[in-house]
Amino acid sequence: MQMPQKHSSYRYVVVSFLAIVYTFNFMDRQIMSILQEPIRREMGLSDTQLGMLTGLTFALFYTTCGLPVAWLSDRYRRVSLMAAACGIWSLFTAGCGLASNFTQLALSRVMVGAGEAGGSPPSYSLISDYFPPEERGTGLAIYSLGVPVGSALGVAAGGWVAAHYGWRTAFVAVGLPGIVLALVMLLVVREPKRGGLDPVRAGALAHDPPQGIRAGLATFFQNRTMVLTALSSGLSAFVGYAMLSWNPPFLERVKGMSLTEVAAWYGLVLGVTGFIGTFAAGWLVDRLGRHDRRWYAWVPAIAFTLTLPALAGLIWAPTWQIALAFLAIPALLNNMYLAPALTVIQNAAPPSQRALAGATMLFIVNLIGLGGGPLYVGRISDVAKAHGVHQSLVIGYEALFPIVLLTIGMHLLAARSMSRHGSDRTK
Repeated sequence: MQMPQKHSSYRYVVVSFLAIVYTFNFMDRQIMSILQEPIRREMGLSDTQLGMLTGLTFALFYTTCGLPVAWLSDRYRRVSLMAAACGIWSLFTAGCGLASNFTQLALSRVMVGAGEAGGSPPSYSLISDYFPPEERGTGLAIYSLGVPVGSALGVAAGGWVAAHYGWRTAFVAVGLPGIVLALVMLLVVREPKRGGLDPVRAGALAHDPPQGIRAGLATFFQNRTMVLTALSSGLSAFVGYAMLSWNPPFLERVKGMSLTEVAAWYGLVLGVTGFIGTFAAGWLVDRLGRHDRRWYAWVPAIAFTLTLPALAGLIWAPTWQIALAFLAIPALLNNMYLAPALTVIQNAAPPSQRALAGATMLFIVNLIGLGGGPLYVGRISDVAKAHGVHQSLVIGYEALFPIVLLTIGMHLLAARSMSRHGSDRTK
């Protein structure tokens, strides 16, 4: 077992490699968004079915499998579990290209979700054992760059391959490299000592035997700050995943972009803005949070406040170029909740329960966000279409405004809890 070094450069090798794995994780997860239109045309699917494929079928198994995987991660070698998970989700991503109907595609997506459940909770725990508490936001922000980079590459690479070789080939091209990456992980990432960089009070807890799932969940839900952080993050993800899943069809159907244009221009915007926003959030809260821990919730609250006028501009922009300029704003801001939330959770949880705490947060975030967001917009679009609305996706996007307002309010409640109780292990 590797003893973590507080100022070792190797920790950046580890977190950078984990970010690459997370990039493939999100490529495999989000490639469905760019492939929705060719899949819909070939299989004759409704927007509700597409919303299920991009959200609910994936999220149910991703969240359900996350808790037992996290329980194992708090007891056994995290690197080995992650490598196995990476191999599974990559194999079944490639398998999506073999599906001939909705049921087969949904089952493949279920297995992708089950595999990806073994990615982030062990990663959060590993990173927390390579970065001390005062720098943990930066480490988790570097890891979280896999979200925008993976989403952008999934759109760009998936769209390009689909345009030239078909959507089935796109799944295979994105999935197979992850199997190689799983093998390399075993050679690159060392297993650190749990809680080795935490203060003495936390370090003592690191040697306690890990609790069972029920006791670990009780610890999580007894902490008001952790619960409000998870709920506010779930609503943030609801908006974020709804837009991630439906932006490519929206730009194609409503704004008139071609698949190739979406792959090139939207992919570029998504990658650049998401990269900046995700890293900036972690960097900001590491500095501002030293003076007032409420910045862990204030930063995402401000970000989603600025999203409101940008969403209106996206919906009503007369050309796709102007729409893309407005879309860059939520693309920059909508990931700014993730690194602050992860930092709150990882600092609040005992080292022997960090993987389980991270999985519990992901359970809430993805059940609300990934499970609800894409399906919500897709269902509203289908209802609007049934009532004769030509551009029904516009109605689906307009329905996001009250969710954004609710998201802002929940972040402010989390900030209030941080002021009263703190983001440490108090209730």
